[in-house]
Amino acid sequence: MSVESADRLTRTTVRGGRTAVPASRPRPVTAGSRTRRWTPPGPLHLGVTLGPLRRGPGDPTFRVTPDGSVWRASCTPAGPGTLRIARSGETIEAEAWGPGADWLLDGLPALLGAEDDPEGFTPRHRIVHEAHRRNPGLRLGRTGLVLESLIPSILEQKVTADEAYRAWRLLVRQYGPPAPGPADRMHTPPDPRTWARIPSWDWHKAGVDGKRSAAIVRAAKVFHRMEEAATMDAERAARRLCAVDGIGPWTAAETLQRSNGAPDAVTVGDLHLPKIIGYALTGVRDTDDAKMLDLLTPYEGHRHRATRLILLSGHTPPRRAPRLSVNDIRGL
Repeated sequence: MSVESADRLTRTTVRGGRTAVPASRPRPVTAGSRTRRWTPPGPLHLGVTLGPLRRGPGDPTFRVTPDGSVWRASCTPAGPGTLRIARSGETIEAEAWGPGADWLLDGLPALLGAEDDPEGFTPRHRIVHEAHRRNPGLRLGRTGLVLESLIPSILEQKVTADEAYRAWRLLVRQYGPPAPGPADRMHTPPDPRTWARIPSWDWHKAGVDGKRSAAIVRAAKVFHRMEEAATMDAERAARRLCAVDGIGPWTAAETLQRSNGAPDAVTVGDLHLPKIIGYALTGVRDTDDAKMLDLLTPYEGHRHRATRLILLSGHTPPRRAPRLSVNDIRGL
């Protein structure tokens, strides 16, 4: 077991980005692929940095293989592409396939947090300090792709994670083309036009209600305007996303954390996060959004980074009630 997979995986640490990546093994370059080597300027933990991009087990756009490779399939501005990332000593080796290969390789440093600047971040709580010490390779990566993170975030609105992950798997497998290259059983997300044309009965079969499906269709129809948010500061980008009916602050923050690598994008309106933050920092379990934001004030400018570290600590309040039940709308 490698250093990257040594920490215990729980629902909370997985939400913080913890993803087990085995120790890398040599792998021959595939004929017809494009390649790039890049050396990060400091510690880099592949599993923690790329983990937030994975939408549950079985995500057809994300895979970790036993040879220590992390695979991603994306719908880029240049077309579909598959990216394989692995470590070779202190160097990152990447291969890419498909029309979007060059675009993905060009964005490799940003994806792995090269544009992330933790300057000015100082842990103010013991639990944050310890998590920061244990995760020196945490980087906030930037995909540069808004719709890719926006759509699964909309699917996660007001439902359990398992429901959202299932919907994402079903829709991507049904409507997303097979990923280019040797990525067996992987799919790239559908392009915006395809998302906008999914019929109501297939949304229903995937367990997606009309409110969420309508928000996705509206966003897909103005995807050019959505993608422009990737080049904006977080405040302007959030306003751009929230201009679409059905997208609010929760969805905007969850999207910009991934597409823009926004270090201060706080997720508000979440059922569990305020309680986790409050319990970790004060021992009080019934914290609301206002109190959570107050507790995160010392981390202004890096509140998302602090939140990630708290989640990675795995420190959660003891459960007092059963998990939310799954509301299956397919039988309606």
